[in-house]
Amino acid sequence: MVGLALTAAALVACSTADAVRPVALPVGATLTPDDQTFIQLREASRNNDAGRAAQLAASIPDYPAPSYLEYFQIKPQLFDSQGHARVDAPDAPVLSFLQRYDGQAIADRLRNDYLLVLGARHDWASFDRQYTRFVLNDDTQVKCYALESRAARGDNVADDARALLTEPRYYGDGCVDLITALAIKNQLTSNDVWQQIRLAYEQNQTSTGAKLLDALAQRPDPTAFSQAVSTPPLTLARGVGADDQSHQLALLAVTVMARNDPAMTASTFAAVAPSLTSPERAVGWGTIGYQGAQKRMPGALDWYRLSANAQLSYPAYEWRTRAALLGGDWTMVRWSIEQMPAALRAQPAWVYWHARALKQAGETGQANQEFASISQGYNFYGQLATEELGQKITIPPKTTVSDADIAQVAQTPGFALAQRFYALNLRLEGNREWNWPLRGMSDRQLLATAEYARRIQLLDRTVNTADKTVSEHDFSLRYLAPFRDVVERDAQTNGLDVEWAYGLIRQESRFILNAKSGVGASGLMQIMPATAQMVAKKIGLGPLSRDQLNDLDTNILLGTNYLSMIYNQFDGSAVLATAGYNAGPGRPRAWRSTLQGGVEGAIFAETIPFQETRDYVKNVLSNTVYYAALFEGRPQSLKARLGFITP
Repeated sequence: MVGLALTAAALVACSTADAVRPVALPVGATLTPDDQTFIQLREASRNNDAGRAAQLAASIPDYPAPSYLEYFQIKPQLFDSQGHARVDAPDAPVLSFLQRYDGQAIADRLRNDYLLVLGARHDWASFDRQYTRFVLNDDTQVKCYALESRAARGDNVADDARALLTEPRYYGDGCVDLITALAIKNQLTSNDVWQQIRLAYEQNQTSTGAKLLDALAQRPDPTAFSQAVSTPPLTLARGVGADDQSHQLALLAVTVMARNDPAMTASTFAAVAPSLTSPERAVGWGTIGYQGAQKRMPGALDWYRLSANAQLSYPAYEWRTRAALLGGDWTMVRWSIEQMPAALRAQPAWVYWHARALKQAGETGQANQEFASISQGYNFYGQLATEELGQKITIPPKTTVSDADIAQVAQTPGFALAQRFYALNLRLEGNREWNWPLRGMSDRQLLATAEYARRIQLLDRTVNTADKTVSEHDFSLRYLAPFRDVVERDAQTNGLDVEWAYGLIRQESRFILNAKSGVGASGLMQIMPATAQMVAKKIGLGPLSRDQLNDLDTNILLGTNYLSMIYNQFDGSAVLATAGYNAGPGRPRAWRSTLQGGVEGAIFAETIPFQETRDYVKNVLSNTVYYAALFEGRPQSLKARLGFITP
């Protein structure tokens, strides 16, 4: 199993408390009954089963990860079976734990949990004391409670709240509470609340949307609301009254209806739109355009043209720009991006496409400034921007670290515990312990850590750690190429560039040999079982066992054969084949069929309807270019690999 090969230096405990004994598992270790019990304890904790957790923990009192043994007992006392924070949760064990393990990753994790309890209690004094010590601060609910705490002290946090409240799937109880509190304080208007309700329903977060009704000073008639979200055509058929509630319910009905049938919604909305205000009409057309654009409907661009200056969701702003890109309307690309909220507009994707729109309009100087602002990023848009500035893509000079540097970082507290977790296949906990000490490291220390990870065969940590450097780099670690003889042999046999095969493997599995996805894909090339059996049959391997699917040689053989099959279906387009590998070949074929004319490969990639596949294609091809630069030792072109996609 990956991560079991250890050096003596790795046998370092993660803390004073954990230093009772080495915590890393030895080479080739098999899981003991205590290990199995620990894994069960972790599951009981995740399920918030406090009784079961206490029982399991009592049976392994000396397990060599005491901080986690204790955490897994405390955490389920803080939440009920539905995952809601318990306002009657005990404080003493939490505070004792935070004091004893202060500064460690697991203490920050428990502090995150405890902040949700304190926020639910509205114990703002205690919340503020803990919040100042919360290091990662990556929980949207906690951020919502932090704003609510500020509002309780008299601060006006409305603008900060509007900037934060963009993804309802992360709201939980904390953000619903914030919206309600700010509405009561008149910091958020009734229109703000309705926008949040529409956003929740637009993103299919219906339970959150329903909860937000409590934030309205005047709740809508329950029957009218139910009709708007369950049978929206009836709401719109009734017409729009003069009162604000009628207007809001009409817009909500449009939002819900457009998810299923944008064209019918557009036809229906056109009849009621004259009864709405100009801003309301723009919002309605924007949400119809959003749903239509995701379905690549030809009318989406025209619907979106009617949404200028509308306050839209982040995805709706993005898809308006994508629709304009597909339609070749660079003027619309420009104004669409310029109307985005500042935080969204600053993302590299939209900086790049705005600069392209400027260049199209002849404003080359300003365009080049914007290209230059993102060209140093080692990513898809940084590469595209580099080429727009007339340069090819190269790899930066290699920074070499010494054995002494590596030996020093090998002593880092937390790394041995991380390796134990990886050996137990607890990657979430392993990554938490591995990543925690990286925050304060210099580039050279990060590279030493990446090389240490390579030497102990934690290849995904090698890639992810090397990926964090800012000024000093080693792209042979960032773009690792293990198993070269196997990958090169099978890629060449199937007529594929070896760099493309590596670009895909890096994205699929980060070289974790036993990687398994939530949908059952397995191995380095994350091939689905049914697909693997189909490919095996075609190439004469016959039926395969699960172990065979995960076997290094077999998995790479199957994956490269499958990629080659798809590549040949798509006239040698790396963009379409990469998309097909991720989403199945039928989907990119359907997306291609909706094109009104040929488009750049970059535009096709940008407008892939599935976010996972869209990001996947960008990352795989970006990886591919860096692997090519490493393998071939010469500058490369991403644009050449993206090519041009015709209907």
